[in-house]
Amino acid sequence: MTLPETGAGSSPIRVLLAEDQTLVLGALAALLSLEDDLEVVGTAADGAEALAQVHTLRPDVLVTDIEMPRLSGLDLAERVRQEAPRTRVVIVTTFARAGYLRRALDAGARGYLLKDAPSHELAGAIRRVHAGGRAMAIDAGLAEDVWDAESPLTEREVQVLRAAETGRSTAAIAAELGIGVGTVRNYLSEAIGKLGAENRAEAARKARERGWL
Repeated sequence: MTLPETGAGSSPIRVLLAEDQTLVLGALAALLSLEDDLEVVGTAADGAEALAQVHTLRPDVLVTDIEMPRLSGLDLAERVRQEAPRTRVVIVTTFARAGYLRRALDAGARGYLLKDAPSHELAGAIRRVHAGGRAMAIDAGLAEDVWDAESPLTEREVQVLRAAETGRSTAAIAAELGIGVGTVRNYLSEAIGKLGAENRAEAARKARERGWL
């Protein structure tokens, strides 16, 4: 499908790309550079770098992955909404999970596409989001499931589970978060119960699979 070109003399849409896989980042930049009305003004290999570039480059649209070092794409979207609301966010990810989609929408993302979508869909999504619309290239079933995908976990339970899935001990988690060992055990117990899990490892796995971590 050929999308219409912008009018003569109009400024290109300024795009910032955030992706921790170098090959994917390069491929996205190369594909978007073929579009006359899109300009890739910067690239970032992690979320913290992307946030810094949002402030310095002031792109029209940020295209970001979800799982990245230092700051996830979902946390990045939330920070951009708070600190640079004129930059609109499009999530491009491998995760076709209702939990991730729900969190992306809650964080203010205007677009959500899977990485196996055709390249013209990403270019079209950037245009729609820049124009004030939304762009969701997802399965209809995933869109329906998003309304039942709200996480039952509190923010602190999420923090504790994230630390637990790396194999940290209860004492190490307590020291990292600055809370008591007994408090960590309570958070873990609550999370395990909410997720119907047998132990902390299973709870973390279930939460990760559902897009809640």
